[in-house]
Amino acid sequence: MAQPLARDVAEEIAKLHGVCIRPVALRRLDMTTGKSEVVDVPCGSPLESKCPPCAKRNRQLRMAQCREGWHLDEEPIITPDEATDGQRCLVEFRADMQAKRDTEEKASGDTSDLDAVLTGLDIEINEAGMRGNVLGRTASKRVRSTKRRQDAPDLPKRKMDSTTLGRTFEAADGRTYRPSLFVTLTLPSYGKVMNGAPVDPDMYDYVRAARDALHFSKLVDRFVQNLRRVAGYDVQYFATVEPQKRLAPHLHMAVRGTLPRAEMKQIAAATYHQVWWPQADEARFEGDRLPIWNDGYVDPDTGEVLPTWDEALDQLGDEPMHVIRFGDQVDVKGVLAGSPDADQCIRYLSKYLTKSLGETLDGQAQREHAARFVDALRYEPCSPTCPNWLRYGVQPKNAKPGMVPGCCRSKAHKPEHLGYAGRRVLVSRKWSNKTLAEHKQDRRTWVLEALGQADEPTDPHRYVWQPVRPGDPEVAPIGVRLLRSIAERQRWRAHLRRLEELSATPQAA
Repeated sequence: MAQPLARDVAEEIAKLHGVCIRPVALRRLDMTTGKSEVVDVPCGSPLESKCPPCAKRNRQLRMAQCREGWHLDEEPIITPDEATDGQRCLVEFRADMQAKRDTEEKASGDTSDLDAVLTGLDIEINEAGMRGNVLGRTASKRVRSTKRRQDAPDLPKRKMDSTTLGRTFEAADGRTYRPSLFVTLTLPSYGKVMNGAPVDPDMYDYVRAARDALHFSKLVDRFVQNLRRVAGYDVQYFATVEPQKRLAPHLHMAVRGTLPRAEMKQIAAATYHQVWWPQADEARFEGDRLPIWNDGYVDPDTGEVLPTWDEALDQLGDEPMHVIRFGDQVDVKGVLAGSPDADQCIRYLSKYLTKSLGETLDGQAQREHAARFVDALRYEPCSPTCPNWLRYGVQPKNAKPGMVPGCCRSKAHKPEHLGYAGRRVLVSRKWSNKTLAEHKQDRRTWVLEALGQADEPTDPHRYVWQPVRPGDPEVAPIGVRLLRSIAERQRWRAHLRRLEELSATPQAA
């Protein structure tokens, strides 16, 4: 029993060589040659617990993205490509179908078939390489007063400048510096904590902690809006959301450009987000007494139809359901390009990207704290469509049969996410002037050039990908596929080592 398992050794070697240990088998059909083959695609998992090589690869990619965009000294230029003839034809055809649909609607006819055609055309337009929707925003948006709360300090405003670059400073020796910022923002205290667990769990405000975690992403959006208004330019940022030891999410943000520390702290103190949702403090239905579906949810005792989501919003008063703010701890650090501090901050930004929010538990007290936190999240509504609204006498948005309070399938309610359902990495549009796919392509191009292979662009419509059914005879066992990938990666690395030796030989001579 002390002998290592051969399969475990194979997985260990695969991890050392950066080979995905959970590859997904897909059938690839070449539309040019008609050839069909089964290929392994990396799972691309961002969680270390599933596939460490893929997690490490994603982390390195994010580090490269952060490094390239943090201290830009030239304005990123994002100019959309000219529309192709095929794209114009699609939009023209979409216009004809829209006109037919409008004519049919005016004649009080059935537009269901035309609506299906329009939906298919919108999908085809995006697949043809166009972003967004030709109709833009079609649903009406509820507008509330933008007047600031009386308990929030005012913010200074500067005239906006159409630039994304921060200020430069010239030293006495003539050198020019373009500093940037590394900012850390946390949520307020919910009770005294020691070693990541509450000293008195009964006095810890789990309800507020749960609601703050659910709406943390909105607070970050508000902070960026306020930051740009005060800075006076289009501030660009690269941010990551990580768990504190007390399990509350907090934000690390690399900001291009610099502002005084006092202003950054003032912006954080003045930032808040109001959640204009129906009240969710008092449960109306729980246990076996739950609303019943009858072409809409009704009271099980009286048969009265519960108010819909829009009706509940119409009945809101003057106070929001919840107001979320940052805590007093705001850390602001100046960083220079190419300095050891910059490299350390980049590593720190990506430190927890390979772990889930709930993966850092240490000790029995912290595990019990996490269990209580997840229990508090169970019946908290996470979105307008959350089934938990039935518990408080409101039909969720787009209600359907089978909804049960406490059984929401959103990742916000899962223990590994601890209430935060947003993206773990937040990158502004003009950060590095490249998408993540373009950063990945840069790495691929470098490897192919080092291996002496041509990096020819691939026609996106050349291949058709299809899932492979379990038991397909063309799919080799996972052990065989791992060994093939390891052998291929060994050949690549051996070739790269030979190239390094050849390039170093003239220098030694």
